[in-house]
Amino acid sequence: MSDDIQIDDIHGKIEDVDLKKQMEKCYIDYSMSVIIGRALPDIRDGLKPVHRRILYSMSELGLTPDKPFHKSANVVGHTMAYYHPHGDSSIYDAMVRMAQDFSMRYMLVEGKGNFGTLDGDPPAAYRYTEAKMNKISSEMLRDLNKDTVDFRPNFDEKKQEPVVLPSRFPNLLVNGSNGIAVGMATSIPPHNLKEVINGTITLIDDKEATLDDVMQHIKGPDFPTGAVIMGKDAIRKAYETGRGKVVVRAKSEIEELPNGKSEIIIRQIPYQVNKATLVEKIGQLVRDKKIEGITDLRDESSKKTGIKIVVETRRDVNPTIVLNNLYKHSQLQEVYSMILLSIVDGEPKILNLVDILKYYINYQKEVVTRRTKFDLNKAEERLHLLLGLLIAIDNIDEVINIIRNSYSDAQEKLMSRFDLSEVQATAILDMRLRRLQGLEKEKLEEEKLELNKKIEYYNSILASEEKLLSIIKEEMIEIRDKYKDARRTQIIAKQEEIDIKDTIPNEDVTITLTHQGYIKRLPVDTYKAQKRGGKGIASMTTKEEDFVEKLIITSNHEKLLFITTLGKIYTLNAYEVPQVSRTAKGTNVINLLPLEKGESITSIITTKADQDNNYLVMCTKKGVIKKTKVSEFTKSKRQGLIAISLDEGDELVNSLLTQDNSQFIIITKKGMAIMFEDKQIRPMGRQARGVRGIKLKGDDEVVSVEIASQDKQLLIISEKGYGKRTDINKYKVQSRGGVGLKTYKITEKTGNIADAKVVDEKDEVMIINSDGTLIRTEVSEISVLSRDTSGVKVMRSTENDIISAIEIIANDDGEDE
Repeated sequence: MSDDIQIDDIHGKIEDVDLKKQMEKCYIDYSMSVIIGRALPDIRDGLKPVHRRILYSMSELGLTPDKPFHKSANVVGHTMAYYHPHGDSSIYDAMVRMAQDFSMRYMLVEGKGNFGTLDGDPPAAYRYTEAKMNKISSEMLRDLNKDTVDFRPNFDEKKQEPVVLPSRFPNLLVNGSNGIAVGMATSIPPHNLKEVINGTITLIDDKEATLDDVMQHIKGPDFPTGAVIMGKDAIRKAYETGRGKVVVRAKSEIEELPNGKSEIIIRQIPYQVNKATLVEKIGQLVRDKKIEGITDLRDESSKKTGIKIVVETRRDVNPTIVLNNLYKHSQLQEVYSMILLSIVDGEPKILNLVDILKYYINYQKEVVTRRTKFDLNKAEERLHLLLGLLIAIDNIDEVINIIRNSYSDAQEKLMSRFDLSEVQATAILDMRLRRLQGLEKEKLEEEKLELNKKIEYYNSILASEEKLLSIIKEEMIEIRDKYKDARRTQIIAKQEEIDIKDTIPNEDVTITLTHQGYIKRLPVDTYKAQKRGGKGIASMTTKEEDFVEKLIITSNHEKLLFITTLGKIYTLNAYEVPQVSRTAKGTNVINLLPLEKGESITSIITTKADQDNNYLVMCTKKGVIKKTKVSEFTKSKRQGLIAISLDEGDELVNSLLTQDNSQFIIITKKGMAIMFEDKQIRPMGRQARGVRGIKLKGDDEVVSVEIASQDKQLLIISEKGYGKRTDINKYKVQSRGGVGLKTYKITEKTGNIADAKVVDEKDEVMIINSDGTLIRTEVSEISVLSRDTSGVKVMRSTENDIISAIEIIANDDGEDE
């Protein structure tokens, strides 16, 4: 077979064309057809062709607001047969949307029957439903029969259809529009009719009015489903540029129940959100444990109550946090993209709010001008006829005589005898003689006077733009007062970003860090208070060679400062530390902080935003102490900041927050302690070395530095679980840099000092063993003894385990849990 394809030249008109150019031409033609003919609204009436044709068909069928309903099938069939040669389902879908109160801010079609629901339920078939024009639709077609707009042939050129409707209110903004064309899309939100008309009037009154002037009236979108728009700045940006995004949040309220639980009641949801899908999504979030604390979820919506979604929360949960989580993870909060794109002079254009209104005003000037010309022509035609009739009345006998005696030339005789026009003569001849004789001159004179007044009025409108604009204004005010209603969508001045803090309860937590760098977060309530000498409960499962080194008590919203062996400080929010189960190992800290090779955490302290003017005091193992403003560290970069310059072989053992006029007490592992005043340490820069805090002997080293308070005690715990409290007032204030005083009697049974804290009688203490075991006990259970004593057994430990750290828990109810 030959490779050449033979094509029969049926019509003798085969042309060779460039495929690339032909494809480009066809695609452009198709694109413009979709853009102009189907997907985008006209700036003048805010309608796409299908909606315009539906309304015009209903008008032709006489389905005006004052008439009975007709089957929707009748409307769809008439529209498809004469004006819109596309599928019946697309026409019916478009009509259904115009009848949905949750889709249209001001419905253009009044439906009877099932027209779909906010849950996404489909409407009944068009053979079951009925429809007619809504009252406000009459304003869209008002004066259509007065040559106010151009008409064009329909698709088969058998009928005429309007190119655009008169639209006596700015429907493009009032009802908005959504559509996806080829390479572009429009997303114009609905607005409040009263606000839009008032904004339009502002521009009519002052052509130089600015966007801010217009926004005094047009506050922002007004969705049919209500809800709340977060932030005016985003609205203004969209109105100014024609593009923008606004955050729309469901309207909700929290109610306390008698049983201690709370209910989150959602009354309004964001525009175009499917309610059933929303409820299902919330349920899925609960099942997936992405949102906790929800015990029940009910959709109690009805025609009587409107939207009502009820979310019930547990007694121990903050419902505001649950609500913030719902905003963050579900469609209770959506971003609405505004693209003010429409067809302007046959081309798609994005315009700002002021330009949209100016185009509409110019269009209304054209509509009212054409209507006035039409009314003027009608008045002049009627006046012309009246003048002829008045001449006939004045000469009634002669006119009757001419008509009776003339069979074929009566018109010519009347025209020549009385100087009548053909139109006037024809009007006289078309009247029966009895009626002609019965005309009352007085009534005709009155009508003539009235017509002259109308003609003068119409001419004055055409001669004065100011008068033309005043008429447009008056008629818009009439429409505003007739159809105005209250704004449904609330606008909040500032956009409230949902901070992740708003989704996390600010509860007390423990942060633990192991020797091998595993960190985790647990609620403090995980550990129950025990009596002195208890064995404790396991806080994690550690490897044989790993053990817990650091433990602090903080709250989720507080900031953590991580001080490392290299003298750097890194910052994290407490909630950024992963919360895991009690026995879980946790996450390696290198996944949270960019630690260098060989760098490890030596201290973790917690600080609040209002403590930036406090000082961070750091003490090294070799007894060097340093004081630096906290504000120099809280804004640290991801790479960390230098906190202290360390001598070779030295490292930080403890860091704490302090204010001016404090006293410090340094405790060593061999049982020495020194107390001195804060003023003996001057504030230093981040990279300074510090000064000597205590003079160490032999292999002694510092285990802790604390803020001393004369009405408190120093709690000391040894490596083998022995502990005691000693009143701070038993220590005298000394000069910084001395050897200090004996504070603990070390024996083989007690081992060296593991850690020390300044405590209050009402505090609780958390003691942690090197194998990861924790005990939580009341400080009051530990004896108060003199300085040079060993104390009592506080925590039982095995032969290979030693106490790793202690931490003070804030006072609670004081009872065992």
